[in-house]
Amino acid sequence: MAEKKRNLSQFNAVPPANDMRFGIVVSEWNGEVTESLLKAAVQTLRKAGCAEHNILIKYVPGTFELPLGAQFFAQYTDVDAVIALGCVIQGETRHFDFVCQGATQGIMQLQIAWNMPIAFGVLTTENIQQALDRAGGQWGNKGDEAAVAAINMVKLQNDMEQSAENINREITRNVN
Repeated sequence: MAEKKRNLSQFNAVPPANDMRFGIVVSEWNGEVTESLLKAAVQTLRKAGCAEHNILIKYVPGTFELPLGAQFFAQYTDVDAVIALGCVIQGETRHFDFVCQGATQGIMQLQIAWNMPIAFGVLTTENIQQALDRAGGQWGNKGDEAAVAAINMVKLQNDMEQSAENINREITRNVN
């Protein structure tokens, strides 16, 4: 755990998300957990000023399908970022490892290929209690964290694009 046993859903400041659009792709598997993640993500986006109609939600069967669901958002909508929400709980076989690795690498590769922020709101836990503790329990809610990450990355991308435009305008002005 990166942080020592503290609620990770406490944030100092979140940029305004008034003009931002988000896609949220949610795994149906471990629905009790993922619905709690979804609820927190939507509440966080709304609290940051994102309009209800700028939050699009779609479901996929499981966490392994999250990267393709996120790609569909990138390909077929005009969202600024995608929030991927899922939960994988360790079982008796190596299936856990393959699902976690596939989802993690798929989401990472997708955001680079599409130049779009995709927040990783996937819990990978040893048991259901650990998942519940991180989906609104004692350690906060990973849905909150993923929404804040998405907002911050959209802001960063917008700031970088604006800086590049300003530099290009200045160069054009100096050349003319």
